[in-house]
Amino acid sequence: MNPTIEVLRKHRSIRKYQPIALPEEHIDAIIESAQMASTSSNVQAYTIIGVTDPAKKQELARLAGNQAYIEQCGLFLVFCADLHRLKEATELHGETFHQNTESFLVATVDATLAAQNAAVAAESLGYGICYIGGIRNNPQDVSVLLQLPQLTYPVFGMCVGVPDQEPSSRPRLPRHAVYHSDAYDKEKVTLGTQQYDDTMHEYYKERTNGKTLTTWSKGITDKYAKPGRGHIRPFLEGRGFRLE
Repeated sequence: MNPTIEVLRKHRSIRKYQPIALPEEHIDAIIESAQMASTSSNVQAYTIIGVTDPAKKQELARLAGNQAYIEQCGLFLVFCADLHRLKEATELHGETFHQNTESFLVATVDATLAAQNAAVAAESLGYGICYIGGIRNNPQDVSVLLQLPQLTYPVFGMCVGVPDQEPSSRPRLPRHAVYHSDAYDKEKVTLGTQQYDDTMHEYYKERTNGKTLTTWSKGITDKYAKPGRGHIRPFLEGRGFRLE
């Protein structure tokens, strides 16, 4: 099999790490790989903060919901959408920087593309990774801790380190539920959800020795039956983003 595809297919979220620091050459390789990700019009509207300081990792773990693996991993990366740099570049030429929802999306997507490149690079080097969306639980405190300027925000974090566990791969939705030819097929989505519910019911049953009997759609219901992180928009507006 193509080695790149093999790395991608072996992805698992790692939530337990050995206390081993990453060598600088590996950090360089991961960040250089992140920088080679596609970016809209070459704006490169993201910044990556690498955190190795134990005290800062401990505080980030607390702010993200007491996720201990942030403290354990050899390197914690925080991927930030960054319009601050673009504003500075525009003002170098005496112009006013204009931004709106589109530029906000561009920065968020740029950060995400860079992060996935970093994840694949890290896994190709034998490390485990875990995305940390919990960084948005307390985004203002995270911004203060990392000294982020206006027009930046932490999109998510990523643990990187030497794995100290071998979790099984979690099944994904059937291909026909996510890949459609020429047009969106709602019937295939419905069928795919039903099939995936059966798959995940068996997965949870086996993984927990029968203690958890649930489905994917039930988990989605529990997550989205009520609003989540309602503080995000006021936070973003306070950071100077214009969502219009």
